[in-house]
Amino acid sequence: MLDTNCFVDASRTDTHAAAFTEFCAWAAPRLYLSTVVAAELRAGAGSSKDRRTLERQILAPYVRRGRLLNPSPSAWEELGTTLAALVEDDGLVLRTVRRSFVFDILIARSCREIGATLVSRNAADLSRIAKVFAFDFVPPFPSQNHA
Repeated sequence: MLDTNCFVDASRTDTHAAAFTEFCAWAAPRLYLSTVVAAELRAGAGSSKDRRTLERQILAPYVRRGRLLNPSPSAWEELGTTLAALVEDDGLVLRTVRRSFVFDILIARSCREIGATLVSRNAADLSRIAKVFAFDFVPPFPSQNHA
């Protein structure tokens, strides 16, 4: 499963776009898109034209292939217990928690539930979450050998 930052990075430079395209071509049969990531991408699209392009070029292929993943009721329940554990054991201050961190917990829980690996450059937050529950994550494509 690709994290939001993979899509954002691919939109910023030709090098990242090429690596993203190559990775997706290689991994396509196994890729899922979290509806959390889809929501973040929609929210970040600057205009209605950008949203239409996003829907058509990025999101539609996942919809057509039935590769969208909604956080389950259990993932939502575990979101609260994960945050509580991080408050108690890791000194997390809830009033300062970024929305993206909460979303990362939902995405990580979803990955764990289906046995997927999360591809993300956000190793610091994901490592912090992994103190509470185990899930697989790896850095994104230019730095990752996927041969």
